[in-house]
This record gives sequence, C-alpha cells and structure tokens, in this order.
Amino acid sequence: MSELYTFTMRTIDGAHRSLGSFRGKALLLVNVASRCGLTPQYRGLQALYEQQHGRGLEILGFPCNQFGSQEPGTEAEVKQFCSTTYGVTFPLFAKIDVNGPGRAPLYAWLTGLPTAPDGPGDIAWNFAKFVVDRHGAVLARFAPKTAPDDPALLAAVERAIA
Repeated sequence: MSELYTFTMRTIDGAHRSLGSFRGKALLLVNVASRCGLTPQYRGLQALYEQQHGRGLEILGFPCNQFGSQEPGTEAEVKQFCSTTYGVTFPLFAKIDVNGPGRAPLYAWLTGLPTAPDGPGDIAWNFAKFVVDRHGAVLARFAPKTAPDDPALLAAVERAIA
C-alpha cells in the first residue's frame, strides 16, 4: 500500500477525509491560492478535471497562505471564491502549510521524494503540482509556473490514468 493512502486531511468544509478514499484514482495534488499571479490556473485545472474526471482523475487542491499571504481568507471564503470565480468542482481541502516547521505531513512526504522534472525539496510557490498514479506512486512533480495544459504535465497525467 502506498504511504499516500495513510494520510487524512481536513476538507474545506471541515470534515476529515482519508486519502485512501482516492485509492484507484489518478491524482493531481496542487497547493493553491486565490490572490496569486498564478491563480488563473484554476481555470485550466477545472478544464482538466472536466476532461479527465470520467477517466479516473481527481484534482486535490490544498490552499496555502505561505507565499506572499496570497490565501488570506477563511476556508468558506476560499470555497466561495473558487466556486464563483472559476467554477471549481474538484475537491478542496483546508488551508495547510507546505513548507517549514508546520508543514503538513502529506507535504513532508511529497517534498521528500526524488521527483522530476521539479526535484525534491521545499515548494517554491503556489500551484506546485504532483502527479500520482492509481496505486499512489508519485510519477512527477511540476513547478508552479507549469500550466495545467502543459504537454509534459498532460503526458504525466495520461501515464497516471493509464
């Protein structure tokens, strides 16, 4: 069993959800923010979700306020913004830290893995992306500026779904 499935995260609505509930799905995990120059990536993430969800892709958004305080709102405000501004329907989770001493255990695990094309270590900014296959193995990590429709990211998602 993949270690990924041992983590339980709080959803944006306050419920606890085991990542084991995503077993058998391809995943794209993204740390997100509402007031960032990269925030329009929500549009591309939602489009990708709509295109690939029926094939087994789940996108998991993890709001984070560690980069320039670009996610200052409450979970309710984040959810409302994502829904009304970008029509987000993929799962969103409660705000977390992805770096530093308060780093969520999930991100401690993710950032410790030998990943490519973006290597292991701290998250550089909002919208870093991890592609995970149906067995919970991390296949790729992409830098924040990598757009959701980037050919390399789409190829990794396709490998994860296959």
